[in-house]
Amino acid sequence: MSALTGAIGRVLRLHQVNRQILALALLLVTLPLVAMAGTVYYAALQAAKHEYQNSSGLLLNNLRFNIDQYLQSIEKGTYSAQLDAQLQGALEQSAAHPEEDRSLLYRPVIEQFISTIEMTIKNVDSVQIYAGQRIFYSADFNRSSYSDTDVSGEEWHRRTLAAKGAPVIFGTHRPFLRTDTTAEVISIARVINKTGTKTPLGLILVDIRLDSLREILSLSENSDRRFLIVDGEGGFVYASDGAAGRQGSGMEAVDLDRVLGQASGDFYAPVSGRDSYLNFVTSPYSGWKVIQSIEEYRMTQDAKQLRLLLLGFAFATAGAALLFHYLLSERVTKPIIVLSRHVRAVGVGKLPTDLRSDRKDELGVLYNGIRRMAEDLQAQVEHSSTMLARQKMAQYGALKSQINPHFLANALESIQMQAIVARQRGIAETIGMLGRLFRLHIQTGKEIVPLREELQHIRLYVQIQQMRFGGRIAYTERLAPGAEDAAVLHFSLQPLIENAFIHGLEPLSRAGWRSRRPSETERCVSSSATTEPAWSRRSWPGRGSGSSGRRSRSAWSISGCPTSRTGSGTISATATAWRSRALRARARP
Repeated sequence: MSALTGAIGRVLRLHQVNRQILALALLLVTLPLVAMAGTVYYAALQAAKHEYQNSSGLLLNNLRFNIDQYLQSIEKGTYSAQLDAQLQGALEQSAAHPEEDRSLLYRPVIEQFISTIEMTIKNVDSVQIYAGQRIFYSADFNRSSYSDTDVSGEEWHRRTLAAKGAPVIFGTHRPFLRTDTTAEVISIARVINKTGTKTPLGLILVDIRLDSLREILSLSENSDRRFLIVDGEGGFVYASDGAAGRQGSGMEAVDLDRVLGQASGDFYAPVSGRDSYLNFVTSPYSGWKVIQSIEEYRMTQDAKQLRLLLLGFAFATAGAALLFHYLLSERVTKPIIVLSRHVRAVGVGKLPTDLRSDRKDELGVLYNGIRRMAEDLQAQVEHSSTMLARQKMAQYGALKSQINPHFLANALESIQMQAIVARQRGIAETIGMLGRLFRLHIQTGKEIVPLREELQHIRLYVQIQQMRFGGRIAYTERLAPGAEDAAVLHFSLQPLIENAFIHGLEPLSRAGWRSRRPSETERCVSSSATTEPAWSRRSWPGRGSGSSGRRSRSAWSISGCPTSRTGSGTISATATAWRSRALRARARP
């Protein structure tokens, strides 16, 4: 479980650019589209329901009006029986002589009356005239089609008589007393009263085929809408699917009772097990209730299709985001991850040179650039290793060069002891000073030293030269306060002194003098050494390094700009940076 949780956590991390873009695409495109789909679906659903409700109300009112017009036309056709004198005379004669069958005698009169009804009423199935409790005449005069029974016990007969001349409409049913057909019809019946009185002469029953109602409802019936017509007592007059009775309607008893208890209205209820929208109106003429039902899913199927379209588009954007995530991962993120690994490897000292790419875009340029950088670093490391080895060799040589003077100093001490034993004190002192000079050279490994240490080195060297030249050399120092702390290059003054001795005093056969004048000029320490004949006593200020010879104008440089002056001896100088106060030093014999 922990491993699965860790894997999901790693997937959900947004350290990579492609995952960040995927998350942004889902948050900014897919989720808003899903929310929009839900909002649009709800709005479209409500709009569709509202539109169906409005249209259903208008449709039902039109249907009710058309049905009322049709029923009124039937009533007018049957009402002509109240005004036909010949028909009333035939019925009176039949009532006066019940033992005789006078239908054949009055057949032309009755057929003329029936033809008038057929022209007035459309889709008449049959016309039956009853005298007393038995049939007097039918439209085809085929009495074998009817059962010759007493109709006084029939429900429709009692209802018709109870109406006392008012029309009575019977909903969908099989024809009364007919035995040759099972086709359902609707019927209208009324009592034929004697003109000007309430005396009943007979009864007329007209059966009408359902084609007329189908024609009226055909303009509105479709696969979505279903119509049901019931009378005021709940009897079924017409159903779109031909069903009859409460069970055939598909409506619950409580819903049908709700319809019967109101003149008009609408509500949602299950019909045949499916949620449906029902609305109904009541005909003021017949009292019939026209009920319309439509399944709810048919009302909202367009809204659902729109929702599916938006959801499909949302999922398409999610798929596009995933595809873009894959392409970005393969083309950008993974190459960058590989590149970062190589860069980290270079950072820890591993220098791969197999980082190559055939791509021509920026990543290809970056790959090849880092590869060349790694190769250059590898070459630099190898060069640094070589230089380090050489440096070690140089340090070894420097150490060796330090060790050699050390052995020389020890050897000189041995010679010094021999000179002391041989009572050669001067030689012993000279050898001792030379040994100290060697040791001073060994002990000082710095490039920049205080002037104090450099002067110690100079003093030892001058003492050795004084032993060589004797009274020809007089050495003095005159230092300004703090001058001994001035920083100078190690062994920078010794070449000046040595140059003065070699090129200035060695050629002379008489005494000379030697001076040291350290001074600061423009943040630099300048040191000069001058040698002249003893009788001249002249000093030649300046900077630079001179040349050998008493009157030579050629120059050689130790450090700085070489100069020379006319006269005896040699002038040499060197300069080094110094930040202390000004100083002056002078040496005279």
